Amino acid sequence: MQKQKSYTEGVQGKLYLVPTPIGNLEDMSFRCIRCLKEADLIASEDTRNTKKLLTHFEIETPQVSFHEHNYKERIPQLIERLINGETLAQVSDAGMPSISDPGHELVLACIEEGIDVIALPGASAGITALIASGILPQPFTFYGFLPRKAKEQQAVFEEIKELPPTQIFYESPHRVAATLKNMLPIYGEERQVVLCRELTKLHEEYLRGTIAELVDYLSEHTIKGECCLIVSGGEAEEEEVSFPESIIEHVDQLIATGLTSKEAIKEAAKVRGVKKQEVYKVYHTE
Repeated sequence: MQKQKSYTEGVQGKLYLVPTPIGNLEDMSFRCIRCLKEADLIASEDTRNTKKLLTHFEIETPQVSFHEHNYKERIPQLIERLINGETLAQVSDAGMPSISDPGHELVLACIEEGIDVIALPGASAGITALIASGILPQPFTFYGFLPRKAKEQQAVFEEIKELPPTQIFYESPHRVAATLKNMLPIYGEERQVVLCRELTKLHEEYLRGTIAELVDYLSEHTIKGECCLIVSGGEAEEEEVSFPESIIEHVDQLIATGLTSKEAIKEAAKVRGVKKQEVYKVYHTE
């Protein structure tokens, strides 16, 4: 077991996971700006992209690149700086670090070294799209980006199509039409889906309908901007429960399994969808 007290002073530095806007710069919080200004170093997924954000908020903290292609060599360097007492802020291009973006491996390395990891709250495209989609917001399962190949996508869909939680996927505007076509024969035409694009930006758009309706729409329209798909969960088929027509026989069967008469009466009433008093009256008067 490991215990972290995030805001106690120590010799080692701290890793701050700082969310950035998913489109609208006004969504940057005061705390996030302060954290980036006070950090000794910012580890950025793309330093050129983050530079625009830093310039906008007049933040002069130096950056170092940290992405999926260099994280293995970069992590030991960052850990050394943290051990020496420096404060590090880690950002992705948009949204929360580690969510379909770099960051998780650095978090694990810090935890292993006993370095405090502090997450700041902020925008996440999946949650933002979910709460405005109109589809049941909980429970939900976040899948992020799907495999690009059709057969691999279909294998994923076959595995999860009947699960009840709402499903959240990220997709490129160039592939989203093909993804919905791959989903159609597996989920069926009537499954509800919402395609959200350009979240928080001027051209933000929600396309709500069935999978079949969206497939038809996208066959005639080209869309731009990163997309988020919110898909309603599957409806599990209810198992048909069989029980004796006679209430007395039903209660006796339950007693034979080891239940007391009181427990058996309660269970029989529940299964039959009637009041407990009704089962009690029949069982004890006939």
